[in-house]
Amino acid sequence: MIKYNSMKWICTAAGCFIFTLSAVFAQVAENNYLCVGHYYTEAEAAKVIDKLKEDYPAREEWLQRSEIIRQGILDGSGLNPLPEKTPLKPRYTEERKYEGYSVQNVAIESLPGVFVTGSLYLPEKRDGKTAAVLSAHGHWGKPDDYGRYRNDAQMRCAVLAKMGAVVFSYDMVGYGEMAEWGWNHEHPLALRQQLWNSIRALDFLVSLPMVDQERIAVTGASGGATQAFLLTAVDNRVKVSVPVVQVSAHFFGGCVCESGMPIHKSNLHQTNNVEIAALAAPRPMMLVSDGADWTRNTPYVEFPHIQYIYRLMDAEGNVENVHLPNEGHGYELPKRKAVYPFLAKHLGLDLKSITGSGGELSEEGVVIESYDQMKVFSPSNQRPAYAILTNDDVNW
Repeated sequence: MIKYNSMKWICTAAGCFIFTLSAVFAQVAENNYLCVGHYYTEAEAAKVIDKLKEDYPAREEWLQRSEIIRQGILDGSGLNPLPEKTPLKPRYTEERKYEGYSVQNVAIESLPGVFVTGSLYLPEKRDGKTAAVLSAHGHWGKPDDYGRYRNDAQMRCAVLAKMGAVVFSYDMVGYGEMAEWGWNHEHPLALRQQLWNSIRALDFLVSLPMVDQERIAVTGASGGATQAFLLTAVDNRVKVSVPVVQVSAHFFGGCVCESGMPIHKSNLHQTNNVEIAALAAPRPMMLVSDGADWTRNTPYVEFPHIQYIYRLMDAEGNVENVHLPNEGHGYELPKRKAVYPFLAKHLGLDLKSITGSGGELSEEGVVIESYDQMKVFSPSNQRPAYAILTNDDVNW
């Protein structure tokens, strides 16, 4: 069972002190430290963003601020100190070969008995070290429009593999096979569990002998973008970040996996997802925004502030925004077409491999697999008897 009262040392800018998970839950219960959903109006958020510049007029002040924010994420999610990194023990299915790429499903143990399921997309040509991309998914949960099994998720993973990247697409807590077993995505500890799973998914990628550890990216849309920028904020092994349709000054994420634990606010600080995304600096980052959701103001509010931070870090050329005012919330083809060249540029991928004779980027040749094809465990590849089947049975 989760040890809610286990003692942990927490170190912040103010010093080190003993902290307990029960204290985290006390904060959550009071809601004093949670920034949930549409926390600000759009006008309020613009003023907050503008005011923040006064806190870091130069690089050194931003570096101090960024460390407080990073520590706030780890403290607020109960991941300080990080749990022990136990063996991942990856379990694979057979490789399925397609035009220019292949897929095999894999489960890793983020903690003993906690199986994180996903699919590993591999380039057909695997000479020497290659780049890698971690693919997170959002909260699409309808049976025919579901998580990493969605057409758009499979498309981008397969295309990136055809471009030469190793891609690992993994399930959020309480999605896919985990949901079938009894895991709940709306659990109070979902943020903690999910961020830890993302760290371990990254551990898996860097453990692969074919992967170049200096060329690793993470991308996702909506809640998947939240996973992407949180992981980038706390783990410098991510070299390129592409959060799609999520970075907002006024919207903090509406799910417990994004804002259900006090990662934005403490008695020492208050931040927002714009600053958290900016912790990527000076590493390359692309924001993709649209005109129909909470990223509609990105070109005028969020992106200029992130550009300011990148200027402080002497890296303004490493950050881009593609705004699609006539698009909606998702990771549709126009957004993918914006992302592919960016990742090709910063990861050294082969964009020509998906470029047609007319110069247009093409996703032809990608096979959309069924949910059952993408499952790891089956009668012929059975789940271990010691597997943990619910959130509440995790021993942190």
